[in-house]
Amino acid sequence: MPDTPAAPVILGAEPGSFPHGVLSERHPAIIRQVREAFPYEPRQQQALDALLANCTEGRVEPLPADAHDRARWEEWGMTAYAGRSWYEVPWLWSESWFYRQLLEAVGYFVPGPWQGIDPFRPAKLAELDSPATDEELAALDELTGRPADEQARALLHGSLWGNRADLGFRLSAESTRETDAVPGLLADDGERLWSLLGTSGTGTLCLIADNAGGELVPDLLLLDHLLVHGLVARAVLHVKPYPYYVSDATGTDVIDALRRLVRARGAAADSGRRLWSALGDGRLELRAHPFSCAPLPYAEMPDDLRAEFASATVTVVKGDLNYRRLVGDRLWPPTTPFAEVTDWFPGPVAALRTLKSDVVTGLSADTVAALDKAEPDGRWRTAGTHALIQVRT
Repeated sequence: MPDTPAAPVILGAEPGSFPHGVLSERHPAIIRQVREAFPYEPRQQQALDALLANCTEGRVEPLPADAHDRARWEEWGMTAYAGRSWYEVPWLWSESWFYRQLLEAVGYFVPGPWQGIDPFRPAKLAELDSPATDEELAALDELTGRPADEQARALLHGSLWGNRADLGFRLSAESTRETDAVPGLLADDGERLWSLLGTSGTGTLCLIADNAGGELVPDLLLLDHLLVHGLVARAVLHVKPYPYYVSDATGTDVIDALRRLVRARGAAADSGRRLWSALGDGRLELRAHPFSCAPLPYAEMPDDLRAEFASATVTVVKGDLNYRRLVGDRLWPPTTPFAEVTDWFPGPVAALRTLKSDVVTGLSADTVAALDKAEPDGRWRTAGTHALIQVRT
């Protein structure tokens, strides 16, 4: 981590705080959603009931002795946090632990008929097949006749704002609201991002994906544009190795999104077919590194992942969770320079993120003052109505 004095690690212990609400309200809502999505058998229903009681009132209980990833979770903190309240361990850790335990409850990793069945897939597919996605794909036709740089900027902003209403956030949040006191985009380093890519078409872009469904589609469209126009020669899309945070993208979700594009009309279908071919010839690659589901900041990434990001022209980090992992899930003063809290990253890095948690860096003092005046309750940090494009070269 950088030499910048460390801010406090975010916990969920304070009643009324955003993290406390996630642990006490959103997680139970997710368990109810999962129970309703599938006709789970008595054993799984009992396990979900036990998880509901444990995550709200109990303490961290280790994974079963025969769990395939027990040793990995021991390295990630399970042994250190065992016996402690979910509210008293780092919020980033307890959130990740919830999703690992949820998969344990439904039998995702255990050989049998429920192995590998994504408990969140019905919700992901519903969003992917929604009228809103139809409208987004139809709007792509309007871009085709415009200059390439204008298309690129539109697709970048589509990727940025595509995660405003991810599925997990919808479960407990009120409708988002805009404020006119300050612009929605609080930091815009878009031009610095384009300057990193250039026009040589020889570099590699890594994109650490966030959500599936309606967000993954604009991410894929952006990658298609970069490949078609020679801004990069190769793109590597990092997804989750298993279902995570309700809507985080897995390899299956990528294929679902590509099929959705291919069966669309017009420019969207053309993009889908090009991306399908790009996967086949290696210009687009998928990665599902185990650390993508780690309950730790990216500063603690393993050496192989560090080497991959070091060799990339730029790594684009998408979404709120990945932002928290990039800068550290801490209560940084919002004016803390983004470059300082990411100076450990092994190569150039860009963050595309709508704000849905308390973590934020890189804002000017005037912007923070205007936001606090417009929304003194602090909802500008969590409501998804503001966004950031931040780059550190």
